Formats: sequence, structure tokens, C-alpha cells
Amino acid sequence: MLPPADLAAADRLAVAQDRPRSWIVAEAVRQYVARMEPSAALGASRHAQVVRDLHLTAEERIRDAEERDVLSVDREHYVSIGTPLRFANYDDFAAWRRALPHR
Repeated sequence: MLPPADLAAADRLAVAQDRPRSWIVAEAVRQYVARMEPSAALGASRHAQVVRDLHLTAEERIRDAEERDVLSVDREHYVSIGTPLRFANYDDFAAWRRALPHR
């Protein structure tokens, strides 16, 4: 059980990032584990890069990769898929899924 102050902080962050509280808590655990248990498959410098990347947003990571020519995006053929669907909980997702026409 998390202390009430930690839950309140997670709730504030969830609202600010438009994410569920469970995502905020899971992300905190992922970042903690990444810092505390370096992968044996990664070398020291690659692990350090992963840790630095954890502090960046996904958009910042893509920009960084593009600037270093690690990732090339073909802007001419780039297709945006739009905004992903978001659900407050699994039950909302399941109801949406059941309402879809059967294929």
C-alpha cells in the first residue's frame, strides 16, 4: 500500500500527463528497476544512454535519434495514425471492444 501523500502525488502527475494513475506508478517502477538493475546484455555506455533516455519524452528521444542519424524518418511518406484511443480502465476498453462490429 502506498502512503496517501505518494498516491496524491501520483494523482496530480496523472492528471497533468493525462494518464491513469496505474501508468504513472508502473512507469516509476520501470525507471527505478532500470536504474537499479542494469541489463547484463547492455554494455556500460549503452546502459548509461538508456538511463539518460528515461528522462526524455518519446518525442525528445526521436528527435535525438534523428539528430544523430540513428533514425531516419521519410517525411514524404510519413503517415500519421492520429491520436490513439485512451480508456480510463479496462472495463471501458472491454465495453468499447464488444461494441465493435464483428469481422
